[in-house]
Amino acid sequence: MNEPYVFFEDLKKTGEAPENGILSRTLQNDEKSKTVVFGFAPGQELSAHTAPYPATLYFVEGEADITLGSDSKTAGPGTFVYMTARLEHGIRARTNVVMLLTMIK
Repeated sequence: MNEPYVFFEDLKKTGEAPENGILSRTLQNDEKSKTVVFGFAPGQELSAHTAPYPATLYFVEGEADITLGSDSKTAGPGTFVYMTARLEHGIRARTNVVMLLTMIK
């Protein structure tokens, strides 16, 4: 990254959910972290998977069911999650969802 900062005024607009499917947009990526905004249409999901890095999730808009290891949770606007590396997790949107993912490399 060549710029000293990244600025997005409105993540709801940046990550707007599509009519069907999932859209993702990388907002920032460097040697220490990567930040991606996701837009999920209702019913769309990322099936259970793991990642090699710790990560955070921040739910900007909408409601989703999430699995974190063997736990099931409901996420809504303002929900924050920190996940250790290799934690199995998955997300299923109940409504249009805008979510911010930050991977810590």
